[in-house]
Amino acid sequence: MPNETHPWYALQVASHCERSVSAGLGIRGYDGFLPAFRSRRRWSDRYRDVDLPLFPGYVFCRLDVRKRLPVLLMPGVVRIVGSGKTPVPVDEDEIASLQTVVRSGLLMQPWPFLRVGQMVTLEEGPLRNVTGILTEIDGSARLIVSITLLRRSLAVSVPRHSIRPVDKPEFAAIT
Repeated sequence: MPNETHPWYALQVASHCERSVSAGLGIRGYDGFLPAFRSRRRWSDRYRDVDLPLFPGYVFCRLDVRKRLPVLLMPGVVRIVGSGKTPVPVDEDEIASLQTVVRSGLLMQPWPFLRVGQMVTLEEGPLRNVTGILTEIDGSARLIVSITLLRRSLAVSVPRHSIRPVDKPEFAAIT
């Protein structure tokens, strides 16, 4: 059975099957994770807030890849994301950052995957120690947290005063 020692994998699922696959994983004893965000949608006569998958078409699952057949046979599961037919685990730090952002309750939204940009870590607040790419949208600082394997990202608003560069070495005083 799956446990915390197994790595996370991204499951590609059929269109609009994210919730049912996530629920099915839980029923079968797997540790599944379906990150979602709140979006305001307009109908002809009203607006409504709905929860949508942050990465449409994907659900994360912690599993022993050598015993993957029960997961692959679940209705709605298309495949385990990987290189060719070899499943590739999602980076543990990326999943941890994603889970921290989702638990924070801060406003977030899907974001195009970015490969360039400054890597930063937040020093305080509910996203303390989360690492991502810093960008600016409409004058507001945003942290981009990415899942490299899926080539997907999310953006979350962050206060500028809590941002610290990751790859910038500490400067020693020159005397």
